[in-house]
Amino acid sequence: MKISTERILTTHAGSMPRGEPLGSMLIDQEEGKRIDRKKIDEVADERVAYIVKKEVEVGIDIANDGEQGRVGFQTYVPQRWSGFGGKSSRPYGKEFVEFPKFTERMMARIPKTGRVFDAPEAIGEVRYRGEGELQKEIGRLKQAAKTNANVAEWFMNAPSPGIIACTMLNAYYDSDEAYLDAIAREISKEYKAIVDAGYVLQVDAPDLAMERVLLYQDLTDAEFAEQVERHVEALNKALAGIPRDRVRLHVGLEFANPRRQHETAAIKANKPPSDMAVIPGVIDSKSNFVEHPEVVAQRIERVVDAIGDRERVIAGVDCGFGTFTGWEWVAEDVVWAKLKSLREGAAIASKRLWG
Repeated sequence: MKISTERILTTHAGSMPRGEPLGSMLIDQEEGKRIDRKKIDEVADERVAYIVKKEVEVGIDIANDGEQGRVGFQTYVPQRWSGFGGKSSRPYGKEFVEFPKFTERMMARIPKTGRVFDAPEAIGEVRYRGEGELQKEIGRLKQAAKTNANVAEWFMNAPSPGIIACTMLNAYYDSDEAYLDAIAREISKEYKAIVDAGYVLQVDAPDLAMERVLLYQDLTDAEFAEQVERHVEALNKALAGIPRDRVRLHVGLEFANPRRQHETAAIKANKPPSDMAVIPGVIDSKSNFVEHPEVVAQRIERVVDAIGDRERVIAGVDCGFGTFTGWEWVAEDVVWAKLKSLREGAAIASKRLWG
């Protein structure tokens, strides 16, 4: 995996807005409506080419396909696996309950979206059947990469076993541990295919943090820590045989989030291992404010100071801009303006850090 040896490199969390008509087509597909499979493939091809072109234009160093063929970063799984059906009863986050007027306003703004809290559940033995769709995604990115040599490295996303288990709930296995084991066994096939294709694998694992206020909101801190350990164990099983330097883990270091910016102090007090790079969020993925490049530079410099090593810091985004189709917080044209500011801020920070 590339690191910032000569300047601060830039990347993002993976998902991008799907745009139309792809967004509506993906939602219709998830809802089981009749769709033109050939047409959705054609539109996805066009969107990936567009996403990659825009990433290059705004100066993203480590790029991907924007997850354009997926209705959600993890909710695409039931479409590519057997064993899922019905509907999960996934709890809403605490903020949805504690701030009902916020919830009412937000839901009114996203009338058509993918299945975020009511995804299918596991009703039988889960088996991976997504080889064909994954190879289409790999092919799309390879085609787009041919004419975009300025990208330093390419990555592809896949969900962690834990976030799959927390989203598509267990209604079949005797225990949650057995369900996690089954998911780890099957998702490992996707992990391996991505790495074998020459891409860095990004594992999206918000279960290791975000689930504290979602599925596990009623647990004590100690109980949640125990659950996280189980999820990490399942993830390690799924990653068996994959080189460490071909994997990056997305948990969410949201240092552009106004509620999280102070947490650089926690990183400084608990430094990551010396062989681990860090991708801090220095761009907010939920606000339509375009950060000034100097603000971005200062956020990067605070993280470098906390880590103590400029080369192990890659500038990123708090989270994805399109984690679920229809659930986007930031308008697409603003997304590109934000990522341009990310590159400009990284250049300012690099000049001060390298001289």
